[in-house]
This record gives sequence, C-alpha cells and structure tokens, in this order.
Amino acid sequence: MPVPKRRHSGTRRDTRRAHDQAVVPAVSFCPNCKEPKAPHRVCPSCGYYRGKEVVKTTAAKD
Repeated sequence: MPVPKRRHSGTRRDTRRAHDQAVVPAVSFCPNCKEPKAPHRVCPSCGYYRGKEVVKTTAAKD
C-alpha cells in the first residue's frame, strides 16, 4: 500500500476540501397554497404542479 513520502500542507488539504461544504436546498413557494416546496416538484401539501392537480392529497381543496 503506497504511503506519502512527505506531508501535505494545510493549504493543499483545504483546497481539496473547498467544494465539500453543505449546501442549503433550494426552496420555492407553491402558487396555489403558498407552502414551501422544492422547485420543479409537485407540491406535497396540495398536490398541484403548474396550475393542475396531479396528485390527490387529503389536504386538497375541493
């Protein structure tokens, strides 16, 4: 198993880890019920997507 001959500096280590930070998920609001939802997804609370009901939910407005 290969082992490094010399130790890597902290800068080199941190540069490698520069893209490993946590990312806050994107949130948009449903135009039908105003609840937060993931963009380009069916609203989990009302079941609407792009103005049409695509999933029947128990909280859907009748």
